Amino acid sequence: MAVLHRVVIVGGGFGGLNAAQALRRAPVDLTLIDKRNFHLFQPLLYQVATGGLSPGNIAAPLRSILERQKNCHVVMGDVQGFDTARRAVLLADGEFPYDTLVIAAGAQSSYFGHDEWEHIAPGLKSIEDAIEIRRKVLTAFEAAERSNSELERREWMTFMVVGGGATGVELAGTLAEISRHTLRHEFRRINPAEAQIVLVDAAPQILGAYDPGLAAKGANSLVTMGVSVRTHTKVLAMSERSITLETEGRSETLATRTILWAAGVKGASLGKQIATAFGAELDRAGRVIIQPDLTINHHPNVFVIGDLAHFQQENGKLVPGVAPAAIQQGKYVAKLIATRLKGQKLSPFQYKDLGSLATIGRRSAIAEIGSWKVTGLIAWLMWLFIHLIQLVRFENRLIVLVQWGWNYITFSRSARLITGKTLPLIEGQPRDDSRTG
Repeated sequence: MAVLHRVVIVGGGFGGLNAAQALRRAPVDLTLIDKRNFHLFQPLLYQVATGGLSPGNIAAPLRSILERQKNCHVVMGDVQGFDTARRAVLLADGEFPYDTLVIAAGAQSSYFGHDEWEHIAPGLKSIEDAIEIRRKVLTAFEAAERSNSELERREWMTFMVVGGGATGVELAGTLAEISRHTLRHEFRRINPAEAQIVLVDAAPQILGAYDPGLAAKGANSLVTMGVSVRTHTKVLAMSERSITLETEGRSETLATRTILWAAGVKGASLGKQIATAFGAELDRAGRVIIQPDLTINHHPNVFVIGDLAHFQQENGKLVPGVAPAAIQQGKYVAKLIATRLKGQKLSPFQYKDLGSLATIGRRSAIAEIGSWKVTGLIAWLMWLFIHLIQLVRFENRLIVLVQWGWNYITFSRSARLITGKTLPLIEGQPRDDSRTG
């Protein structure tokens, strides 16, 4: 009996999962390795972070997704490195040999040389990040309710979002909706609508990847919702109780207890192991520079795709780190592997830009698809539909659809649970719980 071609895929995100699924009929022995046991729909992480959805609504077990794919073996493990001589992926507790290797390990938040800010300002790349942000946001309102100091209340009710890309805009807009609508009648000593939500970005405009006119409309929508949008603004320093900003040469320090980070991403830490093992070159963001067929130079059997890949198109632009790009790359790699097994060739990868969408708030979004630019309700409905159909399982689509409908009608966010570590809400002041409303 002939030995099947061994394909190992590292990472069960959009790129890795789509590569695995596209190889379902190929004559290969496929192993998918991920340090988590689930596929995460990252574009909706911000809704978990703000209590609109539960983690299980946007994640699905990899074994469940691939249970009918008999040529695929799912392994939960943390990849530590690679043995190029023996063609093996090294885990802390074992190894997996390969003939073809596909690495789709994703990205992580970048603090631009200030990694000490990470424990103060969580990013949004994982379920744990989302739950931590949810804890920080909801705890801030609880602490403000308990505080007897007006100064301290203002600190707790000031929310800073750093980064004006799609994630930062979505977080800021949702925080505004929570404070103005969801929590409106739930507290007795504070008025949540008085919360200050500030979005800062070093660029001249937020939503810099979009048409300037669309970006301006997005900014105006945020301002209408009560968000303070500050461009040309850099973060100089931060602490547990403040953030120092610089705007056009002028610096100022704002008191805040909640800082959320959406300012940048870099390649997963596995990129360093790839560079060491395969002699790959990394860009400034830690992404692996790859060839036109998505392989590492001098290693035609090793592919890097998704957010960890630095792929320059013919027009000089980089393929963006978005889900559609990772999906296209995953499918291309699978097709190339199958083509090679037949002794044939395939033309280099070409990214097809399907457009960009960003939601700002209730019935407010922007969409740019080729020369077609849409704002408002139509763009918002497009965003809802596209994100809904991209969820992997029908069960998730149905649950999210029902939850979105209920949230829209009632302004409710039923997943507003404070979990994880608990800290004292008030610091060194007499307890005053006499007011019960």
